[in-house]
Amino acid sequence: MNLRDLDPSASPLAAFGVQLRRSRTAKDLTQSQLGSLVNYSGAYVSYVERADRVPSAKFAARADDVLETGGTLSLMWWHLGHDSLIEGFPEFAAQEAVATELRLFELGIIPGLLQTAAYANADLSGSVARGTITQDQSDERLAFRLGRQRLLERTPAPLLHAVLDESCIRREVGGPAVMTGQLRHLERLAERPNVIIQMAPFGLGERRPFTGAVTLLALPGRTSLGYTETLRRGYLDRDSETVGAWAADYDRLQVEALSQADSLAMIRDARKELGRMIEEVDLTGPPWLKSSYSSGGGQCIEVAPGHPGVVPVRDSKDPAGPVLTFPARSWRAFVTAVADGEFGSV
Repeated sequence: MNLRDLDPSASPLAAFGVQLRRSRTAKDLTQSQLGSLVNYSGAYVSYVERADRVPSAKFAARADDVLETGGTLSLMWWHLGHDSLIEGFPEFAAQEAVATELRLFELGIIPGLLQTAAYANADLSGSVARGTITQDQSDERLAFRLGRQRLLERTPAPLLHAVLDESCIRREVGGPAVMTGQLRHLERLAERPNVIIQMAPFGLGERRPFTGAVTLLALPGRTSLGYTETLRRGYLDRDSETVGAWAADYDRLQVEALSQADSLAMIRDARKELGRMIEEVDLTGPPWLKSSYSSGGGQCIEVAPGHPGVVPVRDSKDPAGPVLTFPARSWRAFVTAVADGEFGSV
């Protein structure tokens, strides 16, 4: 088959072959030369380019590195018979891989592009425990999620602007140690010249324009796309009116959100609170103070004051029982909510 006659729309495998050939020829490499660089034979490269063989994930990843595609081939590899991703997401990921600018808003969870491996694994493990996905699907999603992050290493690197709802850093995933590492990772990412991270604090209230996650992509040629998803599928929107409305809302969100400096201060404070939770707290010194009121007939709690940044809490009827340690900020918010009657009669 003449490679020029291979129709990329015929199948995902054909599209992969065409993209591989285009990337290889752009680097002025022969099939044998590319094969040597990725530790495969030239014949293997030829088979893949002719859509006569399904490439391995390792081949796709190595070819991405050698051809400097920004992870495009690895993303396309996931179209080749893999069903672990929700419908619509692979199409979005393929566009994301070539975007020149990404603007995203997320709430409740750190965005996949910004996750550490430990955080991503903990998040997916929760889905496995709930029976939402299988372990095999979790493994595939983890590899895919981490593979997507290679686009940030592309040359030239895309501009990434992420606005995170405060819930992203307050919702603990994987335990204090994992979450501490994740927050530190956000701080390091924000040091990059192409990454901007802003926090949308809880106090934004009704001024937050989005009720769900949204991503806006700017592609070469001044094309703009929008993406959002439900639990079951993703939606890549090309309608200029819809995408334009999302972009206008995002502009307002950027103005309402904290500055990057203030955002990093919030992230740093959250990390330090978690760090204090990891440290062993000596509970033998300060006295425990019982709750002054309980409508449950003695079903009281008690706290141990005097620990900077954290509040140890236990059941007053079981002083030898487990102790829960809360960040001081979270405990103050809880006490205020109880006093305001948000939990009814307790």
